[in-house]
This record gives sequence, C-alpha cells and structure tokens, in this order.
Amino acid sequence: MPTYRTEAIIMRRTNYGEADRILNILMPERGKVSAIAKGVRKSKSKLAGGLELFATCDVTIIEGRGEMGLITSARLIKFYGTILHDYDRLQFGYELIKIVNRTTETIIEPDFYYLLRDSFAYLDTLSIDYRVVELWFRLHFVFLLGRALNLATSVDNVRLSADLRYNFDFTDMAFTQHHDGRFGTAHIKLLRLANSKNPAILRQVSGMNDILDDCLWLVRSLPY
Repeated sequence: MPTYRTEAIIMRRTNYGEADRILNILMPERGKVSAIAKGVRKSKSKLAGGLELFATCDVTIIEGRGEMGLITSARLIKFYGTILHDYDRLQFGYELIKIVNRTTETIIEPDFYYLLRDSFAYLDTLSIDYRVVELWFRLHFVFLLGRALNLATSVDNVRLSADLRYNFDFTDMAFTQHHDGRFGTAHIKLLRLANSKNPAILRQVSGMNDILDDCLWLVRSLPY
C-alpha cells in the first residue's frame, strides 16, 4: 500500500477499542485525513509520545483501502506545552483547532496548516498576550478565506482619515463613517499592524490595551 511521511498537527483524538486511537490529522500538502494508531494507548507503545495535541509531529502513514490510513511511526517535532498551563491560552488553543478543523473539511490549503502551527508557537510564548495572538490569527484567517478587511478606504471608497470616527460594515468588510463611531485612527493603526506584523512585534506596541478589546470584538464578529 502507498506510504508517505509528513509533518502534521493532531486535530482530534478518539479512543477506539482497547488500545487504539483514531486521529484527525492536518498536513501541509494533503490537508486533513483520518488515521488509526494501533496500540498507542499501551504503556510501551512507540507511537505514544509522538502524537500529542498542541504539537507538530513527524508521522508516517500507510494509506488504507478506505478513507482511513494507518500510522506506522511518529515523533514530536515541537511540543507547545506552555499552552497547557495557562487557562486562557488553552481555551483559545482549542478554539484555534476548532476553527481550522471546520474550514479544512472542504479546503486543502497549506497556509492553514502554517497559520495554526505559528499560532501555537506564539501562544506558547508567555511574554506575548494571548489576545494579541488572537487578533493576528483572526485577521490572517479571513485573509486566507479571501475575505480580508479593507483597512485603506471606507465603504464609499474614501481614504480613511485620522480625524474621523467609523463603524464597521460586515457586509462590505470595510469601515463606514459615523460621527459617534466605535473606531478611530488608533484602532485602524493597530489592525493594520496586526495585518502586516507578527505577534512578537505587535507586543511592543504601546497603549494597545486601551483599544485591543474593540479590535477583538471586530475580528470575533467577522463572518466565517
């Protein structure tokens, strides 16, 4: 049977039988597949330590006759264990998996894998506020879906001004001018930075806490 070796992220693990486990696995080039790890729950299993959640793994899979493959070898490349020791990071980590898992049911796109992998890495860094990681992730996620925010011009195709206030139109994915709008120039600057810089750089932005919750409300409300 055809065999392949790949980098992978475990999206879900389901116990099966006395010692086996069925895994949903996300890979860069092949997208998401289901595979069974036989005997993985036995104490002496060679597979056990290489198939963790919140990790990148090196796996070898034999393609099955049906939809499910067979994992024959596995080792950890990187385990992002710090996520497990912080409640907020852990909960958002599960949310990341849920969002990507749902999308990759129908889409095979390597960048979803790399976005999830990099998000784990930033969540694993305690000096980076997990909310900054969330802002960055959600902006890049909608970009991969082809629904990026317009951070240059308003709904009326007028360049955004530092002197005006705006609300956000989720249908047009752009800001619309409003005299008492929720968003101002500081919000737009932060969104632009999060759209172009990674969380390790974003954490250095001063005064961010005053506007971060507003920006998070916006990206959490995006349709996808």
